[in-house]
Amino acid sequence: MGAVKTLRAGLFLGILGVAGCEGLPAAGQAKAEPAGPAIVPAQAELPATEHDGANMAAIIADASGGAFVLGTDELGGVNIYSADGEKIGNIAAGDADSIDVRYGFGLGGKPETIIAILDAAANQLRFFTFADGKATDVTGSPVVSDFAAQGLCLHRDATDRNLYAFVVGDEGEIDQWLLYDDGKGKVTGRVARRLNLASEIGYCATNDRTGDFYASEQAVGVWRFAANPETDAAPEIIDIKRFGNIDDEVGGLAVISGGAAGDYLLASNASANTINLYDIGNDHAFVGSVGIGGKGDIDGVEEPGGLFGFNRPLEGAPKGLLVVSDDDNGDELTNYKLVSLGAISGALGVDFGSAPDEATAATSQIATVFPVVESAPVDNPGDAADDPAIWVHPKDPSLSTVIGTEKQSGLFVYDLSGKVIQYLADGKMNNVDLRSGFLLNGKEVTLVTASNRTDKSLSIYAIDETTRKLVNVADGLQDTGMIDPYGSCMYKSNDGAIYAIINDSDGNVKQWALRESRKGRVSAELMREFSVGSQTEGCVADDKRGVLFIGEEAVGVWKYGADPESGDAREAVVMAADDDALTPDVEGMSIYHGENGDGYLVVSSQGSNSYVLYDLAPPHAYAGSFAVIADGARGIDGASETDGLDVTSANLGGAFPKGLLVVQDGRNMLPPETQNFKFVSWTDIEQALDLE
Repeated sequence: MGAVKTLRAGLFLGILGVAGCEGLPAAGQAKAEPAGPAIVPAQAELPATEHDGANMAAIIADASGGAFVLGTDELGGVNIYSADGEKIGNIAAGDADSIDVRYGFGLGGKPETIIAILDAAANQLRFFTFADGKATDVTGSPVVSDFAAQGLCLHRDATDRNLYAFVVGDEGEIDQWLLYDDGKGKVTGRVARRLNLASEIGYCATNDRTGDFYASEQAVGVWRFAANPETDAAPEIIDIKRFGNIDDEVGGLAVISGGAAGDYLLASNASANTINLYDIGNDHAFVGSVGIGGKGDIDGVEEPGGLFGFNRPLEGAPKGLLVVSDDDNGDELTNYKLVSLGAISGALGVDFGSAPDEATAATSQIATVFPVVESAPVDNPGDAADDPAIWVHPKDPSLSTVIGTEKQSGLFVYDLSGKVIQYLADGKMNNVDLRSGFLLNGKEVTLVTASNRTDKSLSIYAIDETTRKLVNVADGLQDTGMIDPYGSCMYKSNDGAIYAIINDSDGNVKQWALRESRKGRVSAELMREFSVGSQTEGCVADDKRGVLFIGEEAVGVWKYGADPESGDAREAVVMAADDDALTPDVEGMSIYHGENGDGYLVVSSQGSNSYVLYDLAPPHAYAGSFAVIADGARGIDGASETDGLDVTSANLGGAFPKGLLVVQDGRNMLPPETQNFKFVSWTDIEQALDLE
């Protein structure tokens, strides 16, 4: 069959006035439940594949407003079909089994349309740019999973703006790859994380706008994961066979993202010869199903396989098209059927809307920065790393260090390249802070204090400037009298007195004055107690103003007087309920000190995996938000679920001429490892937020 059957006039065979396009529900009108599977006709079909390899296709928009169809043909690679359905080219991509496309991928300094193709024989992904109906191979170093791959789908993340490839396997494996330009104009990738289901996954799809990844577990049903690799990996069942709307076997998936009109998921109920529709915005409620019937000499679709939805207006197809692989193309080899989305939407009483121009992903308004360095991972798995403190070397800032808590066992000291200088297995250290200028044994030292949950104490150290290591200087056990000493910070008053402040999971706060009790030793004297109200951890003192900022995790940020005689009087700095930028839990916080008392209060907005800046000077106006995202070229992942953070405005040289932000990373990916800390240049933050 060398030519398309019937309806040859116009783009995609002149699909005009398709039955079922009228009668869409008015805004706010409830969708009618269909009595049974509606039947919509296949309006056109593409030529039969030469290798019986129709499995997955994609429609690609070109700059002129037209489109091409690219369909896999297994050993025959990928066929390129023109607007009138004729085969006009081929992409030699090995044993092509699956395909997907995204627009605007930065490659060689310019945006490109990128095609990803799964070569099943080589078990690797191949990448091509596509323009004017022609494909150019831009495959860099191999992107190869260590399992038998069955399918792929691409995802443009709205938050970090990175492009990811999901590869699914025959035993339920799912690899998520971060794709990036290798610096030579080629596409390569790094594994960001691995997910798993119990059995074979044949197809997948993503929703760039909502950040969802869907996988069809062939013998079970359809699952959803959060697509961002820095999010929880727990799967959610969308539909399941027998107990849901899947008869026996689920096949291809497609997402129709229509902006204001809503988002929909299509899933092949292959064994029932129908395609199910789910309303994503309505908790993935089942809307109904359609069968693809024949028309004229075009036969209907049995056992629908791969799906691809394209809801942009096309000449002759104003509502767009759905491409369906037909695994049972009558007496001929498998092929692809083209179905009007207008016919499907009319039959099921929904409005698919229209995807934005260029079909690009929605993007978050939040600024993004890359980490420059990451620390070595901590020793223990699970929730282990927690809070950092930056020590600026007084003579050579390049020798500065980062002290990080390992709340299951102790403290790490890292250099500015992230390498471990020292590890102290001194207990479950939760939070850490430091202050310089403490007179000990007749010499000024920097004191470091940490909340020790093992023995409910305040651990106290001094920094040896020569070795850059910590030396325990506590005069015995400094008992806090708290059931669970949790967050901690320090304060240095204008008269030079240094204090340690500890809070607990019940919101209780205690403040101690640190004093030299005997030669070379430090003890703590309790000076005041008060309650914030509920669980609190993050805190930081503005020494110059005598202000103490405390984060009540589920509520917001409070401001207290930092001197002990200030009592419990407080003011609200920002309440999460009134601030769209701050999403509980409110976690770590620190101060970036500018000139003349200016600067920023930096707060971890854990619930949104971001960081919020507020002016240090009253009234503490919002100054911007940013996220720390993965850098494929450096091989450093982003930061998420941050507990503690610290920042300095000191010139540390190298990558940190305007200072350094260190954040705890709750999920250390690329590849998955135990938790660690990410180092971010303040220069990058300043540029991303256009700060003064």
